[in-house]
Amino acid sequence: MKKNNGKTFSCYALITLQFILGIGALFGGGALVLSPDGTLLHMPVDILNDSPFHSFLFPGLILFLVLGVYPVLIALSLIYEKPVHFAEWLNFDKDAFWAWSHSLYIGFILIIWITVQMYLIHDITLIHVVYIFIGLAIQVASFLPSVRKHYALL
Repeated sequence: MKKNNGKTFSCYALITLQFILGIGALFGGGALVLSPDGTLLHMPVDILNDSPFHSFLFPGLILFLVLGVYPVLIALSLIYEKPVHFAEWLNFDKDAFWAWSHSLYIGFILIIWITVQMYLIHDITLIHVVYIFIGLAIQVASFLPSVRKHYALL
């Protein structure tokens, strides 16, 4: 990783978005795992009637791990900028720090997750719009020139 004068406001915005997503998904996914019938989040299980799921357990696990743990780890990696060799294997841009690429992956995963969720439950709520916006904001923040420059490798 190249050494430079520090992170820009845009870098911290990206890190903050990752933390917001991750912490929200840890709580939401954790609540669904602890209460697969949806009672902790006041979600009726019958919204899953047209989905392949009979409870919120499996969606809760995915939410907790993929959109909770993963973004928190990426946010920490964007802060500390340490190499992780197995994560580097999935880095599509070898000229950028691996966590930058993974940040983009999280944005795409979130947008796909919310889109599939809206399709399966046949509803769009304010929370869906907010999280689609967060997914798009992660994408935009990742491509800001100051972020790209900071996470570029020499």
